[in-house]
Amino acid sequence: MTDSSSGSSRVSVSTEGQSPSLVVRAVYFLLVGWWASGVWLSVAWLLNLTIILMPVGIKMINYVPKVVSLKNRTIEMETLTDEDGTTTVSQRSRDQHSLLVRGVYFLLVGWWASGVWMSVAWVASVSIVGLPVAVWMYSRLPYVVSLYRY
Repeated sequence: MTDSSSGSSRVSVSTEGQSPSLVVRAVYFLLVGWWASGVWLSVAWLLNLTIILMPVGIKMINYVPKVVSLKNRTIEMETLTDEDGTTTVSQRSRDQHSLLVRGVYFLLVGWWASGVWMSVAWVASVSIVGLPVAVWMYSRLPYVVSLYRY
């Protein structure tokens, strides 16, 4: 995309964070991720039922993909080149809904939907056949609980 008013061009590139290799992630899941995720999810969901510890529970849920399989967050890099040839590279996380929208969603839907979602994902994760579905569900769990884009 080119900004004609300032003569600068803007290029956005979306990349994955520096996650370990697929083999390392698979071994980690088999040795640690499958059982640690069950404990992590249970504690996070129970914390979400309290007012005081809810922020900790939501933060824990946002890190479920990391706990399950060492998957890092998606990082977006933005490169801006000015008229004089100066290039600026900046890193940012994905755009999020406003905190008010996310809070209302959590109170009306997220708290109970996340419990169902987590349970189905964990049960799917303990079988070879359901594992791909579980990985997909875990990566979307932060969005289910609070509309957070991981």
